[in-house]
Amino acid sequence: MAFTIVVDDLRGPQIAAFLEEHLEEMRSITPEGSVHALDLDALRGPEVTFWVVYDDGELVGCGAIKRIGGAHGEIKSMRTAYARRRDGIAGLLLTHMLEQAKAMGLERLSLETGSTEHFARARRLYEKFGFEPCGAFAGYGPDPHSAFMTRTL
Repeated sequence: MAFTIVVDDLRGPQIAAFLEEHLEEMRSITPEGSVHALDLDALRGPEVTFWVVYDDGELVGCGAIKRIGGAHGEIKSMRTAYARRRDGIAGLLLTHMLEQAKAMGLERLSLETGSTEHFARARRLYEKFGFEPCGAFAGYGPDPHSAFMTRTL
C-alpha cells in the first residue's frame, strides 16, 4: 500500500461520486433533519480544507476541516471506501488532519457524528485520538441522533 494524502478542489467526477455515496448512506440510516454532511458546494467554501486519500491511485478516503470561528475547526465528511474499512485509512487521515489543523493555527477541533450503533466504530476512533463528548456547537441543536465530540490541539 502506498497511501498519498492531498488537498482536493472537489471538481473531479470520482470525488463527486464518492461523496454522493456518502450522502446517500447517511440519508438511508439517519432521519431527515439529522443528516449534517455537507454537499459539494458547501465543501468548496473558502473556510473548508478538503483532503483525499489515494492508495496507488485509487480513491480510498476523504475528510475535511471547516473553520467555524477563531481557532476552532470542525471535522467534516470523514469517509473511508466501504471495501477498505479496517485498513487503517481513517486513522492515517485523522493523524494528518490533526497535524494540518495545528499548522493552520487551530487550537480546538470538534465534530458531529451519529449516536447510533452504526457510528460506534467512528466514535471509538475519535476517542482513541483524544476526542471527548461535548455539547452541541456552531449552530447545532440538541439531536438524539447526534454525538458531539471535541479536543484541544
